[in-house]
Amino acid sequence: MQRISLGKSDLSSSRLVYGCMRIAGDNSPEDRERGKAALRAALEAGYNQFDHADIYGGGACETLFGEVLRESPGLREDLILTGKCGIRESGQPEAGDPKRYDFSYQYIVDSVEASLARLGTEYFDLLLLHRPDFLFGAAEVATAFETLYENGRVRHFGVSNFRTSQVKLLQSQLSRPLLVNQVEINLHNIGALTDGTLDQCQRRKITPQAWCPLGAVAYPAWGNTFTVEDEQRIEVELQRQSECYEAEAWQVALAWLLRHPAGIQPIIGSTTPSRIRAATHALSLNYRREDWYRLLEARNGQPVA
Repeated sequence: MQRISLGKSDLSSSRLVYGCMRIAGDNSPEDRERGKAALRAALEAGYNQFDHADIYGGGACETLFGEVLRESPGLREDLILTGKCGIRESGQPEAGDPKRYDFSYQYIVDSVEASLARLGTEYFDLLLLHRPDFLFGAAEVATAFETLYENGRVRHFGVSNFRTSQVKLLQSQLSRPLLVNQVEINLHNIGALTDGTLDQCQRRKITPQAWCPLGAVAYPAWGNTFTVEDEQRIEVELQRQSECYEAEAWQVALAWLLRHPAGIQPIIGSTTPSRIRAATHALSLNYRREDWYRLLEARNGQPVA
């Protein structure tokens, strides 16, 4: 597995990130065993960064991962554990409370402590704010980050789904650099290419991470707006490139993301061991600029202007 440095840090991360959102399934014994098998496959394939969030499985995903850590003493030191917080589900903590975002000092600190307890570890290597809180105060967030850092609970920080202006605002209050901005990037959603997100990542040496990297290829994209004709064009071009590169269509779609000079890290969320392993093949494709633009043209239905 290729390695990259995360942002302006000495953290050496696998180029592909393993996403833990689905590892607990319905939390049945059968699904939990499948989740553990997926985690073992990811470890064997060379993934060393594992992406969590306090809301995944209502905390069950973190608890399951904690079991794996306890079963393998010494494993923790070889991993980069990423946590996310900031989304509060409806009815929490009081009945009738709406679903909302929360970047208040107490919520961030309490959420991290609860996640670490479920994981059975003393610290996160990286903490991300999950989705922007419309009411967030950058100074208050900075104070929470400083508390977590000084207490040894979080070593590095980043954001998720942040606009470029929000990154700039938060960074202005921080003494340490934000390492990551985790956003949706795939053939359906190419906003990061056009809204300045990837430009900012290159300029500030922030590592972009792509959630839902195979949207519109291996599974339907969030908020799909493609027509049948759009999907057919993309399918035809992916098939042509699959034959050219001797790879599956979804592996080509990963290579399309990996080709960008910002150093995008796709987050692989499959719980199928063979697919987790096969994703690494995308790293070996010598993906050409011309094919990158051919796929963009198929996506858009027209050449670039």
